[in-house]
Amino acid sequence: MPPTREDPERLVSAARAEDESSFELKLRPRRLEEFIGQQKAKAQLAIALEAARARGEALDHVLLSGPPGLGKTTLATIIANELQVPFQQSSGPALQIQGDLTAILTNLRDRQVLFLDEIHRLQPVLEEKLYTALEDYKLDIIIGQGPAARTHVMEIKPFTFVAATTRPGLLSSPLRSRFGILLRLEFYTDDDLRFIVSRSADVLSIPIDQDGAAEIAMRSRGTPRIANRLLRRVRDFAQVRAQGRIDRQTACDALKMLEVDAHGFDELDRRLLLTIIEKYDGGPVGLGTLAATLAEEEDALEEVYEPFLIQIGFLDRTPRGRVATRLAYEHFGLPLPRGQRGLF
Repeated sequence: MPPTREDPERLVSAARAEDESSFELKLRPRRLEEFIGQQKAKAQLAIALEAARARGEALDHVLLSGPPGLGKTTLATIIANELQVPFQQSSGPALQIQGDLTAILTNLRDRQVLFLDEIHRLQPVLEEKLYTALEDYKLDIIIGQGPAARTHVMEIKPFTFVAATTRPGLLSSPLRSRFGILLRLEFYTDDDLRFIVSRSADVLSIPIDQDGAAEIAMRSRGTPRIANRLLRRVRDFAQVRAQGRIDRQTACDALKMLEVDAHGFDELDRRLLLTIIEKYDGGPVGLGTLAATLAEEEDALEEVYEPFLIQIGFLDRTPRGRVATRLAYEHFGLPLPRGQRGLF
């Protein structure tokens, strides 16, 4: 029987989601100088922001790309804060008809920042409508239907379009060419993540020492969102088992209970690698086959799990499929197949 409106489980899930969202908002930096890591992207953005402020113009359109959880939404809000202009947020899947996009664009204020997440999932007909808006600040509106239809060009105020994507390769060349600033966010170093964990702990008033912060950072897969999530779970463990203070041993015990190992692998990471090694002899195996075997969505594997495994050298993506590397075999204490020993 589907949950009713008063279903306690549904209410608890909604409350938990709202609580996680409020934590994320509280932990996000508001100024560029507070944003930790991504030095190359920050340096380019700082120059562009200062130049736009000096000219009193809207900032060039910005495309932010990179794996989930690296701070694309945070950087978009920082851009608006630095320019002291209004901020509006939407996403590609949320815009279904032309009227949705038209309503947003015609209501923009001067130099406002419009942020669109997951732009690679924007419908092609809406993408084409964006072209003139981004380049000439004009919007073509069709009035009427059939032979009586006519086109009206509406002027819109200069604005800054900030788009985020985890799959930049899916963007068309005409859309990509409309962006003046292209920023690629990379996975964070352990040192940067340690600073982020310490800052988040300070914001949330969580007692933590440097070793405890370093342990959480090391297991966060190079991703601030994961670091903050693990910090909250370790905080819960420390509150119940360690008088509320997080040191290295407390962090290790909590993360062991959460089944997050020293590389930051969770259960699905281990299942993914072991499936390739044990079921498909180390690969190659196609993404569709792997997703079906694991009962997971292809997009989740390709966008969330694979980038980190490839980055740290545990997985290779080849034209024939996915292949587990020597490091993956060594991690699980398994012998490398004789036929693959010369490949790595």
